[in-house]
Amino acid sequence: MLSLAAASNGRFFLNMTLIQGYLFRQIARPVAGACAALTGIGILSQSLDQLEVIVERGQSVWVMIKLTLLAVPQLLAVIVPIGLFVGALIALTRLQREQELTAVFASGVTRWSAIRPAIRLAAMAALLTLLITTVLQPWGQRQARAETFAIRTDLASVLIEEGRFVQGPNGLTVYVQQIEQNGLLKNLFVYLPDGDGEAATWDAAEARFERVDGLPVLTMLNGSTTRYSSRGVLTYGSFDRNVFDLSPYADQTERIRYKPSDLYLPQLFNPSPADLERVGSAGELAAEGHSRLSAPLYALMAMAFALTAIMGGQFSRTGYGLRIAKAAAAFLVIRVVGYGVVSASAWNGWLNLLQYVLPIAATAIALRLLFRALKPRRSRRWPMLERLTARFA
Repeated sequence: MLSLAAASNGRFFLNMTLIQGYLFRQIARPVAGACAALTGIGILSQSLDQLEVIVERGQSVWVMIKLTLLAVPQLLAVIVPIGLFVGALIALTRLQREQELTAVFASGVTRWSAIRPAIRLAAMAALLTLLITTVLQPWGQRQARAETFAIRTDLASVLIEEGRFVQGPNGLTVYVQQIEQNGLLKNLFVYLPDGDGEAATWDAAEARFERVDGLPVLTMLNGSTTRYSSRGVLTYGSFDRNVFDLSPYADQTERIRYKPSDLYLPQLFNPSPADLERVGSAGELAAEGHSRLSAPLYALMAMAFALTAIMGGQFSRTGYGLRIAKAAAAFLVIRVVGYGVVSASAWNGWLNLLQYVLPIAATAIALRLLFRALKPRRSRRWPMLERLTARFA
């Protein structure tokens, strides 16, 4: 008898494990698809914003792709909870519509065992969000900030615009007729005035921006130079190769200015005097740090809201549109309020506690509603009314 009972229990646990694995796969696939779709939309939006790098700065397509990919971690920190909510709603709606959840419960699986795969998926999403907000996001932001700074301070992108005269520092004016993909400049003209009434011009058939010993130079090939002195003397010469030093026109004092989103957690919670001077106040940095740590809680909240929207009420043949709309509205409102709390926490340090309390409280309420739906509603008893009914019956 004991062996039969043990075998029966073993088969039950095996079936429950198989059911949970099936539910996990059925929920994980739509979640991954929703996150991928939202990430694709975000990358497309970022790439359109980065077109300026090619159009106005003369950079290559690879630079635009690099800047776009470096922005992906920051996008994922926002996309993962939303994708989890949308994907879970799609999966649970299909499972409920096809009565697969009804079959799961009829097989003896408890409500907690049935939602455990969804909770496990939400925990994985929360850990991924924590990794993104604490490591990948600041790394990507710092790399993108450095790349943008290099583009903005690059004399080649500042002084060159195909078919236009561009005036740079100290009156330096450059004209380029054509810019090839490999960076070669065709038909270059350079004009440099002097405060004493003197001026010099260079024109070259080809030219290229280079660096010699770390200093920017303009190498011109097959050209000529003209100098006009204050005495009215005009001097003309030609050259096969001429190197023009651009270091006097490069601003070497400018430094990269970081933002709170570019710092790592130790820098946010224990900032150096230099960080406080260049990045922001201690309150702003602390609010950003608590925002990074509380962001994974919204992944748990998203899954709790999705479960409550589908499984937190009675079965409906007409669908769950109203419950889904209520859950989506509540999720959106709470997330927006969370962003508002982050902004307010920069000036009121005690509000940082609300960054954790808000998603935790919302998750607890959603789970309470989910499990309360299991309990049969008890009709309220009125003892006096029952006695009167029994007397006159």
